[in-house]
Amino acid sequence: MKRLFWLGVGVVAGVALSRKATETARQATPAGLASNLGDAVRELAGAVGSFGAEVRAGMNEREQELHDMVEERTAAVAPPSGAGRHAARRPARRARRAEG
Repeated sequence: MKRLFWLGVGVVAGVALSRKATETARQATPAGLASNLGDAVRELAGAVGSFGAEVRAGMNEREQELHDMVEERTAAVAPPSGAGRHAARRPARRARRAEG
């Protein structure tokens, strides 16, 4: 019975080590390295996007604080924050000619 137990332990250990070795060898191939690099680039792109969103949110918050401060100190109503010089400019629409 002892021998059968140790045989089972050996088989399980052999299978686990074999799978680990196969996975490590796959990661060392060019396709595995490209996969790891691709994952890293996607993660970096996500982090940069999140950082940009946080910066924009902070900018909007600070702009609102400044807007409120100007209104408070001057008692004048400043234009809405979206109408400033940094507001997105939309191209003028042109009338389309009717095609006959």
